[in-house]
Amino acid sequence: MPNMTITCHCGQVKIKLSGDPVADLYCHCTDCQRITGAGCVPYSIYPHAAVEVTEGKTFKWALKDNQRTRCANCGTYLFGDPVGMGVHGISAYLLPPGVFKPALHIMCKEALVPVKDNLPHFAGFPASFGGSDEQVEW
Repeated sequence: MPNMTITCHCGQVKIKLSGDPVADLYCHCTDCQRITGAGCVPYSIYPHAAVEVTEGKTFKWALKDNQRTRCANCGTYLFGDPVGMGVHGISAYLLPPGVFKPALHIMCKEALVPVKDNLPHFAGFPASFGGSDEQVEW
């Protein structure tokens, strides 16, 4: 995928994404549920070096350990930083239509409700993300 620029909902924050994401996924962890009010959150995972805030003011905060970044003007949730992983989880709601191509679900042991689709549903993280590859059966 070529480089692209995404914006918050008010347009004041611009973020340049370089190259392809590491993965597109849905996260079901309780942190994501609490910070978004959703049952699961779609993320496009990029290495830190591939994400650059080029314009606008942001603020960072953490519910527990994972730092989150929002637009300082409109509050749009922009991305999260899972501790120790070296990646930004870009809110897939900010991507152009058709760009988000989910390949898996993570943290399904904390899911509010089962999501039945043809993707793998990991209880925690897949081995490629430092997990066990244990899956849930829905």
